[in-house]
Amino acid sequence: MKKQTREAERRRRRPSAPAKFLKWTLFIGIAALIVYGLSITAGVAWDEEDIRVVDFSSLSSSAKRSTLRRANSARCTCGCGMNLAQCVATDMTCPVRDKNIDAIRTMVREAATSSS
Repeated sequence: MKKQTREAERRRRRPSAPAKFLKWTLFIGIAALIVYGLSITAGVAWDEEDIRVVDFSSLSSSAKRSTLRRANSARCTCGCGMNLAQCVATDMTCPVRDKNIDAIRTMVREAATSSS
């Protein structure tokens, strides 16, 4: 009788194959989301190809990356919620777009003078 009870307990504790599959799928999904989130925050969403109106050629690769990070973190002042780089790259109708372009050009000049 005890042997049957132990065997029944063991079966109840052991997760079924679909439950294991669901757990692993969930685990892999969460891990993928974490990796994706880190890749987005570590990189630059709007790069020099997107901001063609600003010339980044005078900068070293590290200065360019730093400047692009600054442009991607500074906010547009019109209240749209975009960052400077995003505004310049995507919104031709922004009332302060020209000021944003000048701000990014100033960031490039500052980076060029500080790296010289």
